[in-house]
Parts: sequence; structure tokens; C-alpha cells
Amino acid sequence: MRIALVHDFLVQNGGAEKVLEELHSIFPEAPIYTSIYEAEIMPKNYRHWDIQTSFLQKIPAKKRTHRFFLPWYPMAFESFDLSEYELVISSSSAFAHGVITHPEALHICYSHTPMRYAWMSSSYLERENMPASVRTLLAPTLHKLRGWDANASMRVDHYIANSRIVAGRIEKYYRRKCDIVFPPIDTEAFALAEDAEDYYLIAARFAPYKRLDLAIEACNKMRRKLVVVGSGRQEKHLRELAGPTVEFQGRVDFGTLVNIMSRCKAYIMPGQEDFGISPVEANACGRPVIAYDAGGARDSQREGVTGVLFEQQTVESLCEAIERLETMNFDPHRIREHAMQFDKEVFRESILRIVDEQWNKRKESKLHPPGEPAYIP
Repeated sequence: MRIALVHDFLVQNGGAEKVLEELHSIFPEAPIYTSIYEAEIMPKNYRHWDIQTSFLQKIPAKKRTHRFFLPWYPMAFESFDLSEYELVISSSSAFAHGVITHPEALHICYSHTPMRYAWMSSSYLERENMPASVRTLLAPTLHKLRGWDANASMRVDHYIANSRIVAGRIEKYYRRKCDIVFPPIDTEAFALAEDAEDYYLIAARFAPYKRLDLAIEACNKMRRKLVVVGSGRQEKHLRELAGPTVEFQGRVDFGTLVNIMSRCKAYIMPGQEDFGISPVEANACGRPVIAYDAGGARDSQREGVTGVLFEQQTVESLCEAIERLETMNFDPHRIREHAMQFDKEVFRESILRIVDEQWNKRKESKLHPPGEPAYIP
């Protein structure tokens, strides 16, 4: 079977890219089609992959400027010639599901979310602190993107959502039912530490919707030590917000991250994530999580077992959750056991099962097209 993988863009290394890495490990011979690829930013092993880019690869300073090319992404993905492939698996949070495949090919999309800035424009742009004048200028572009995205969804034969909340969005915006397969965690790469230390941890891209500001302000107010791992466009603002108990580590290698994560008092996830891989990685280290009670946290965390959930995205609500966690006892072994249901082997088995099911359905539909009786006596 000739197989291709499709991914939105490769200019940042986050949860979606971990999914792509696992898909590539399942189908190692499959080329990867993507709009743009910044080799210096992505893990070195990507350089050994067959990565095919679009005409957008020519844009300068791709990591900083790729968001300015929104109107061209649909054309970029439609420009790929995928006619030789029998199976196409797209990993999409925006445009990748819009590729055009051979009429008889099977296209399965693993959706991280329908296009956030098109379908949830108001909340997304508000958190990005865009002036009203810019929002007005963007409105026609976002209107066109919504239309394109709805049409593109009809090119997909089967959707897989990464969480229940994303499955709900797919049903609402695309009118499609889907399977749910949680993102993969390499649980074997994480281990329990003998003793936890007196600091909280957050490891994330510095993007507005992730609400790192809430964690910083709460730890400022409570004088709790907070270790922040990562970087991003909000870094200057977050550093200015931080008090003396907040420590920025920047980007760290994987081994350092595991060491920091395994010894933290708890991991904090203050934003609404579509799923949220890092908190589950903290669980794989036996560490509890303090998470905003929305989105993927409702799939990955259990109140009182793996941590605590807070109901409102406010400093006060997060502070109350921190105080509550500090009065509780958690079993690291039970937390790690909970994380095992998200192991990469579970992900692989689920993906292969769904591919097999959908491929068999496709073969059956070719044998008995709609409207034709399966058997005429």
C-alpha cells in the first residue's frame, strides 16, 4: 500500500509533532507533506525523513512570519500531487486535512482541532491581544477560511479526534462523527523520582491561550516557587510579570525535562488544551497535576487521583487549587498507572485498527457500490 502523511507545518515542536512522530514510526516509509519546514528548529532525526514542502517554503524567517501567510495555506496544501497514494493520513489543526487525494484513495484525518482561529475567532483573537482594527481587516480572510475549511472537511473519509472536546467540535462544524484516540505518551521515557522537591512546574510554548500568566501570578501571590520551561512570543511579557519565586529555564533537552518533571511538587496546566500531553507526561513521572477543568483535562485527569481541577480561569481559583493540593496525599504509583492508558503502544494499536477497519469498508464499498444489491438471487 502506498501511504503518505500530511502535517500543517514543521516550525515548532509541540504535541501535534509528537503525534506525527508516532505516525511516522508506524509508517516509516511514508513521505511527509507539509507547508513549511524549519530544519534548525525541529529534532535532528527529522532530517532523515522524506519531507516534501510547498511553495511556502520560500518565505523568509518562517518561524516568525508563517502566520502572515494565512490566505495562501489552502492553495499550498491543494497544490500537492498525492495521486499515487492509496492511503493518506493527515495530522491537522488547520489546513492539512484539505489536501486533494485520488478519488479511490482513503483519507483519514487525525484532528488536533478544527481551525481554531477560523471557528473560534473571537476568543482566539482576544487572547492574542489584536487591536480591533486588525480584527476588522482579518474578518474577510477568516470568513473565506471558514468556507474553505468546511468544504475541505468533505474531502476526508474518516476523522479521528484527539479528545472528546475536539470530537464535539468536529461534529458541530463539520457535521461528522469520528473516533477518539488520545495522543501518545512514551511512558517508558519517564520514571518515578524518590522524592519530590518544593516547586511547581509548567512546560509549554509561550502562547496566549496557554495562560502561563495565571500560573505566574498565582505563584507570585502565594510566594510559591514556579519553574517555567519553554519559550515563545510571549516571553518578554511573562518575564516582566514574574516575581522572585519564578524561574525561567528556557528550552531544555529531553533528559533535563524528565529530571525537572519527575521532581516537581505538581505540574500546572492553566490553559484550556485540546488534550495536553505534558500533564500526562508529568503523571507518567508519578506527579500530580493542577489543571483548568475544561477541554482535554477532563479526559486525562481524575480529581483527587491524579491531581486537582479548578473551575475558573482566575488567579483566585488557581490559588485555591494549589492550597487544596497541598493538603492532599497522592500515590505516585497509582498516578503512573493511570498514565499508562495513554501509552504510545495503545495509540499505535488504535490507529492500526481504525486504518484496517476503514480500508476494509472502502474495499467493501467498491465491491457493492451504494444503490446496488449485494446479492441478486
